[in-house]
Amino acid sequence: MTRFVESTITFPYKRSLGPVTGAFMTALAEKRILGVRSGAAVLVPPMEWDPATGAELTADLVEVGPAGTVESWTWVPAPTEQHPLDRPFAFAFIRLDGASVPLLHAVDAGSAAAVSEGMRVAPRWRGQRIGHITDIQCFVLGENAEVDGPDAGSPAQPVELMDYTAAVTYSTPVPVMADRAVAATREQRLIGLRCPACARVYVGGDRPYCPVDALELGPDSEVDLPSTGTITNFIVVEPVRYPGQTETEPFARVFVLLDDTEVVLTYQPVIDLPVGDIHVGVRVAAVWAPKAAPVDTFSGIGRPMGSLLGWTPSGEPDVNDPDLVNRIY
Repeated sequence: MTRFVESTITFPYKRSLGPVTGAFMTALAEKRILGVRSGAAVLVPPMEWDPATGAELTADLVEVGPAGTVESWTWVPAPTEQHPLDRPFAFAFIRLDGASVPLLHAVDAGSAAAVSEGMRVAPRWRGQRIGHITDIQCFVLGENAEVDGPDAGSPAQPVELMDYTAAVTYSTPVPVMADRAVAATREQRLIGLRCPACARVYVGGDRPYCPVDALELGPDSEVDLPSTGTITNFIVVEPVRYPGQTETEPFARVFVLLDDTEVVLTYQPVIDLPVGDIHVGVRVAAVWAPKAAPVDTFSGIGRPMGSLLGWTPSGEPDVNDPDLVNRIY
């Protein structure tokens, strides 16, 4: 059965809100909800262009609600960390008083039986508001708005920028060969697969096949690989700020041609090798985690693989071979 590893990529940035969205967010911090006039209609949240015609709208803002009527809804019985509430709730289209279109938001009703079309709801405001749609924690049953905890008031300045973090979580299948390779590193070994027909040796890949002879390569094709080699190529990474970033100084990833083989390990970490000293031809040796404290994580490209922590200078003379730069894969 295929094993999967879950990873999350986050992209934080600041968004300039402009005169319409900025006014809407500023009003939320003041416990007010604004819409924008579009002819005889009032759109909530306010927009700069009419979604039906594409025509530009003047910033004719009008206060609506705060109470409204549920037009349709769906129940969320098992919220995840990405949902606005940590208990079962309803997502509902709520037409706020004075608005022409409904607003989508959460309703904290306690149970699905308590929710119905036509019911009246009002916002529950956060006590600490920052000028964001989440300043409305949710809507509650009835006509009267409420505040969750002490009311800390609104920011002193208009809201012009918004911090935003987009996150993507995905699952990657881990090939069986990758698990076997990680297991070998616990014994401070590198393994590859040798084709019985052409004798070529391969590492990595999702499917253990020789691409030349189209032969499946199983455990009986495994061979031990050297734990020394030569740097053939490298890249230097200038760190940028993002959630989870631990590097603050430039760092390198190198390509290592293993001795007496055609195998090149790509994007390998280096240890005790300053960025300024890295060049093609440097002789390196594998650095392992202690056998008593093995590492089982398969971290992917550019990160340690299991108990193989990286590569360090072996102290041997450089290899002077102009063809090394062509050894990428």
